[in-house]
Amino acid sequence: MHLIDDLGEEVPLDREPGRVVSLVPSLTEAVERTVPGVLVAATDYCTHPPSLNVARVGGSKYPRVDDVLGLRPDLVLANSEENRPEDVERLRADGIPVWVTEAPSTVLTALASLRRVLTQAFRVSEPEWLVAAEQAWANPRTHRATALVPVWRKPWVVLGRDTFAGDVLHRLGVSTVYSAHTDRYPRPKLDELRAKFTDGSADLLVLPDEPYYFTDDDGPDWFPGVTYVLVSGRYLTWYGPSLVDAHAELSAALDRVLG
Repeated sequence: MHLIDDLGEEVPLDREPGRVVSLVPSLTEAVERTVPGVLVAATDYCTHPPSLNVARVGGSKYPRVDDVLGLRPDLVLANSEENRPEDVERLRADGIPVWVTEAPSTVLTALASLRRVLTQAFRVSEPEWLVAAEQAWANPRTHRATALVPVWRKPWVVLGRDTFAGDVLHRLGVSTVYSAHTDRYPRPKLDELRAKFTDGSADLLVLPDEPYYFTDDDGPDWFPGVTYVLVSGRYLTWYGPSLVDAHAELSAALDRVLG
């Protein structure tokens, strides 16, 4: 049976995969929650579910491909933004089916992608958590703030156009100041970032704890006098079962600073 992944590539699967390697933390959590026991390996950054006990094959950007090949998986799960094309091609050249998901730009497209891979590749019914997540995120709140959202420092990297995290915040009533930028992840200088608050373009600083671990020191130290909120990077950037709790958790964090 030849399936088609998000990028339009064939995924030759003749049966439900029983040995799966996931190179994407969000997909790892979604698969283990929906089809427990099929994962044989995941990346070092696949931290959820916490009980996951499988082999580790390095990071998403630079997985140990030889280790993956040695496991002879029925299927490898990858992502167009997190994983390198040359690693995907090497796996495919060795006869390993690889399903590549597209980097989602919205919550609903992320959930649609998960639905496809779970129901088609694994041939399971639509999971209840996915339906619950769609219902939780279906209706965006009215606008109440414009945020600057760094995701890295040294150098500064911020949310730009068409990002999943940006849509998460949009659905919670918070727009992002670089949403019209030509890049998905712009790298402005610190002076430019600070100017967004002094000129009124932004009125909120959102600091996630991953991929860069921002803390209470980063707000006052780099943006003195600016209203800021610390949020879970997993809730902000992961798509999967975490989205069920993310709406309430992120809403509560924003409510504490926005009222």
